[in-house]
Amino acid sequence: MDEKELKTSPKQRFFIILIAVIMLGSIIASYAAIVINGGKSSTGNTDGSSIDETKIAEYEDVYNKKVAEFSAKTKGDFEKFIKYKSEIVAYNETAANENGVQIRDLEDGAGEEIASGDDNYLAYYVGWCADESIFDSSFDDNSNPTAFAKVLDASLGMIEGWNLGIEGMKLGGIREVTVPGNLAYGDSMEICGGTNKPLKFMILAVANEDPLKSLAAELDEAYMRLQYAYYGIDYDEMLENAE
Repeated sequence: MDEKELKTSPKQRFFIILIAVIMLGSIIASYAAIVINGGKSSTGNTDGSSIDETKIAEYEDVYNKKVAEFSAKTKGDFEKFIKYKSEIVAYNETAANENGVQIRDLEDGAGEEIASGDDNYLAYYVGWCADESIFDSSFDDNSNPTAFAKVLDASLGMIEGWNLGIEGMKLGGIREVTVPGNLAYGDSMEICGGTNKPLKFMILAVANEDPLKSLAAELDEAYMRLQYAYYGIDYDEMLENAE
């Protein structure tokens, strides 16, 4: 699974990666500056730009409104999904790694069946570790969820185990998928306390169409604009310069 990312153009994804690198460098440089200055922080960024608090407040307001709109539009899906939250329980890590991809349909869908290689769908999800801890989800709050705050676009690229586990599922259905570590992140990423860890997902797959598709894209854009503003970066100007 490609975590926490919604659909963007190739150009946007390139700049997201670029900005992520810049942000990391900025954090490190800022920390170094604080140490050098005896704990005194600066009000500007390391590149000399200043943070526009007015813009940040404006973008926060837009983002919060989009989250509220998204939550309202997806209320029915959330109420359908949340009934199965009790299925998020601890599991045997060794068995999960040894048994390969395992599926369990919690609720059958009535929509189109997801075929092998099909990534034209959206998915609400929750992913958890062997100790029952949630590492990522569509929930607004992993501990006490009251609504959905995001949805995944499968076309962005999912982990192999997710893709295998989703095959044959019908849109509108809810499925539990157990992914062994070698088909999750293997040794390329530490998650759930280490590498090669198995993961479990509960997935509600839905059609990749409006109004959800457009609303999800608007929410994602509002989020990115806000995040870049925190670092004094104008998101719209960045995209314009890329053309």
